[in-house]
Amino acid sequence: MKDVSTIGLDLAKNVFQVHGVDGSGKTVLRRRLRRGQVLPIFRKLSPRLVGIEACATSHYWAREITALGHEVRMMPARYVKPYVKRNENDVADAEAICEAVTRSDATAWFPIVSECEGLAPATGCEPFTFRVRVLYIFRPQRDAPINPLSRETIR
Repeated sequence: MKDVSTIGLDLAKNVFQVHGVDGSGKTVLRRRLRRGQVLPIFRKLSPRLVGIEACATSHYWAREITALGHEVRMMPARYVKPYVKRNENDVADAEAICEAVTRSDATAWFPIVSECEGLAPATGCEPFTFRVRVLYIFRPQRDAPINPLSRETIR
């Protein structure tokens, strides 16, 4: 595991897939991990580039792995899909993530992993909470102009 320069991590509910390559692009690490084994493996490694496909839990894992000193890059699935070489499964996805994160395409998009702790101590990330509240409050006002039209089409 000393030769690994880039890691692709495919996230799932319980079983994660890790794919690592060395500087020349040769596969040197391919492993299935349970949820509890992910952070201990990354603690053993010196800081590396880690690619993660953006999904529901990717921000959590990105924060945890970044705290260990690794550089984490998340990317949407549409940027990973072209690099899948065979059937879509966890092993192929991890390999594709690892390859996609090393490419320096002009279309690459790596969002910044944000820290939510300072934004709102009681509720988590305040911007998201505020947006949900605003949408909940103003939804009747948004729908009011169209309601009479929809009633007429129903009759």
